[in-house]
Amino acid sequence: MMNVSRPAIHPVDVLPMAPTTGAIDRPQVRMKDVQGMPGTTGGLILRLSQFIPALISVSVMVTTSDFRSATAFCCLVLAVSLQSLWSLSLFIVDAYALLVRRSLRNQYAVQCFTIGDGVTSTLTFAAASASAGITVLINDLGQCNVNHCTRFETATAMAFISWFAVSPSFILNFWSLATH
Repeated sequence: MMNVSRPAIHPVDVLPMAPTTGAIDRPQVRMKDVQGMPGTTGGLILRLSQFIPALISVSVMVTTSDFRSATAFCCLVLAVSLQSLWSLSLFIVDAYALLVRRSLRNQYAVQCFTIGDGVTSTLTFAAASASAGITVLINDLGQCNVNHCTRFETATAMAFISWFAVSPSFILNFWSLATH
């Protein structure tokens, strides 16, 4: 025989219904900030690790004299420039939030961070992939002595590193937005 509790044997008290109007007296439960989310030290480190490779990538590409020879390289310069500006601006926002001890768990702010991270990471990945393809093509055609293949490879690798660093930010922001 199963050991099941029945109301006739063990009466259950009915909990009073919470009032539908008026304020609730109990404090609201707030989720703990996960490191890597906006306004945390981990988020600040992630933004810095996005900004530095993107800045290196755009610097290396712009100092190369013939980066305009392929559209993919121009697209890479544009994408990593946007990525570096986005990461720098959110680095400043995270630093300010940490200094004044404010939380960036506002739904609209997280939504803006998520959309921005999604757009910039997609553009950076697409431009880095196209640049990697063109770099391999130039290398296979044996034109590396004419072109600056090592500079193109360095800029492309830095763009991929920046994309790898922006992915956790996007995932954490998206997760925070989905659970909000």
